[in-house]
Amino acid sequence: MLRHSFAEELKSLENSLFEMGAVVKDMLEKSKNALLQRNKSLAEEVIGMDDTVDKYNWDIEDKCLKLLALQQPMAHDLRVIAAAMKIINDIERMGDYCVDIAKFTLDFIDMPSLPINQNLITMFQLVEKILCDSLEAFISRDVNFIMTVVDQDDAIDRNYYKIYDEIVDEIEHAPQTAPQQIKLLMIARFLERIADHVTNVAERIYYMETGELKELHE
Repeated sequence: MLRHSFAEELKSLENSLFEMGAVVKDMLEKSKNALLQRNKSLAEEVIGMDDTVDKYNWDIEDKCLKLLALQQPMAHDLRVIAAAMKIINDIERMGDYCVDIAKFTLDFIDMPSLPINQNLITMFQLVEKILCDSLEAFISRDVNFIMTVVDQDDAIDRNYYKIYDEIVDEIEHAPQTAPQQIKLLMIARFLERIADHVTNVAERIYYMETGELKELHE
């Protein structure tokens, strides 16, 4: 009976973690649309969602500590709890970066209109996919799929450096656009950092399933 109760509580923990990730996924999509649509209210909505992510963070951490204190988790279950405590920190940081994107978007909207770099739009799409895939990997526990999540980070890094070079070139040719271009470059940087945290999540899932602490991204 105690073991059955523990299994239910562990499943509840995993569901909460998935829900937390889904909130951040929604924040990321809304932050993209806020930028593309120059939509202030949508950007402000993203900023307000940070409180929801923070609450998930505290609630899940509390669940983890209670499971450790009141139950006697076996090796794999113990790894799940330990990994969950690390994963929520990475998801919380992703949420913070979504908020940063929204804040920079609000500044960008108030500046003279400037076309959005196409590679920045691509980068949003790539980061959205890697985040969705990491949540899928958490559910499926498929180690091979986890490795594909990590591989996607390389494409995101390449895209970031391409954006950097293009924006530097734009500033050289049209210095008056520098304030807007720098905002867009910072947004690209925040996206690159989100992808790094997604990679961290993949590494935690790998540890959960294999018991091996391994840096998957070379």
